[in-house]
Amino acid sequence: MRLIHLMRALTVELDLFGAEFASRNNLHPTDLRALIHLLDAARAGQVVTPGRLGEALHLNSAGTTGLVDRLERLGLVRRERDPQDRRRVLLTVEQRAMDLGQGFFGTLIAQLVAAMGEFDPSELKAVRRFLETMTATVTAAAREPLSP
Repeated sequence: MRLIHLMRALTVELDLFGAEFASRNNLHPTDLRALIHLLDAARAGQVVTPGRLGEALHLNSAGTTGLVDRLERLGLVRRERDPQDRRRVLLTVEQRAMDLGQGFFGTLIAQLVAAMGEFDPSELKAVRRFLETMTATVTAAAREPLSP
């Protein structure tokens, strides 16, 4: 159970760090989750439509529209027509959002990377496998219906 408690503590600290970023930039926590989702998708070479973003964040259509409108108004994302299907809208993270994130999280990321230097490649491989398995387990549990 000690590992579970350590993961929870790390999650709380990262959530507090993200909440501070959101607060300083007049963002709702869901705005931050949306930006993270869009950045991760871009890194993976995936396109995201408003519908897919809403599904990922468990938002209805109206909530998703409000979210995207807010992020667009803040200059953090833009809507673009899909060149292959002009009826479809794609979401793209603006450079301004990346600059804000780098300015706030850059030092922490550098510190995390430096701390990883304390581990040899086989340890990091085990940690990566552990974190991937834990993430998949939580993701699967979140999709299961809640018991009464």
